[in-house]
Amino acid sequence: MKTGRASDTGPEQDATPPDLATPLIAWFRAEARDLPWRRPGFPAWGTLVSEIMLQQTQVARVVPRLEAWLTRWPTPRDLADAPPADAVRAWDRLGYPRRALALHAAATVIADQHDNVVPRDVEALLALPGIGDYTARAVAVFAYGDRHPVVDVNVRRVLARALLGQGHPGPANAKRDLPLMASVLPEDRADAAATNAAVMELGALVCVARTPACDACPIADRCAWRAAGYPDHDGQRAPKQAKFAGSDRQVRGLVMAELRASDVPVTTAEIAMVWPDTAQRDRALASLVRDGLAVGDDATGYRLPDGSD
Repeated sequence: MKTGRASDTGPEQDATPPDLATPLIAWFRAEARDLPWRRPGFPAWGTLVSEIMLQQTQVARVVPRLEAWLTRWPTPRDLADAPPADAVRAWDRLGYPRRALALHAAATVIADQHDNVVPRDVEALLALPGIGDYTARAVAVFAYGDRHPVVDVNVRRVLARALLGQGHPGPANAKRDLPLMASVLPEDRADAAATNAAVMELGALVCVARTPACDACPIADRCAWRAAGYPDHDGQRAPKQAKFAGSDRQVRGLVMAELRASDVPVTTAEIAMVWPDTAQRDRALASLVRDGLAVGDDATGYRLPDGSD
C-alpha cells in the first residue's frame, strides 16, 4: 500500500514514514465501534451535525442527541426553518451551546446557497458559519470520501508518538500536523478515509493520553516513541482545560438551563437564584448576551433567541 504523497495541505515529509495505514485499516475494520456516522448511507448533513456535536463532547452523550436531532431536522432546510431557540433547546446539555447557533446558521446558508445539500469542497465548507479546518476536512472525507488529512487531538497524539517519538503532541500547529497526517495516507481514497478514521479511533481507545494500551496497539512495532523507550516529553504541552466546577462556564450552563426551560422571559430575580456570586453570575449572563445565546434586558427579562432579534 503506497503512502506518503503530499496533499493540498503542505509539502512531503523529508523522510518516508513507516507504513501505518496497512495495520491500522485492518485493526479498524475489526475493532471499530459501531457508530451512526460510520454506517453506509449516513447523510452528509448527519456527518456535519455529528462532527459539530462531537467537539469537546463524549461520543456516548452525542449518539442519542444526534439521532433525536436528525429525526426532528433531517435536512438543513428543516433546521433553518426553525427558530434558533429550538436548536439551543434541542442541544440541551451537550455543552458549548454556541455550537447550536452556529449549526443553525450553517444550515441556513446550506439551504439558501447550496440547494439544501452540504457542500463537498473544503473551501466551501470553510465558508459556512462556525465551520473550522477540522470539521471541513472531516465532512469532505467521512461524508464524501475525498482524500484529505483530518487532524484532531487524538490524531496529533498518535502521530507525535508513532512518527516523532514524542509522548505528547504539544499545541496544535496546522502547518505541521496536516502534512504529517497527509504523509501516512494511502493513495486510494477509500483507504485514506479509513486511515483517517483509524488513527482517530486508535487515539480515542488505545493510544490514550495517560495510560496507552501499547500491548493492544496494531502499530506498536512501528512506534518511534515505544522504540525509544517511552521518553518523557520535554517540550511544550497543550494547555490543560480549566476546571469546570465553580467556573464561569458552569454558571453559563446554569443560566442557559433556566432559559431553555422557559417559554417566557426569565426575570433577573429568577436568574439570581441559580448562583450566589452576583459578579460571576452577571458576567456569565453578559457573555451569553454577547454570544447571541440570550436576548433581553433586566427590565423585560431574558430568553433564548427566536430569529427575529
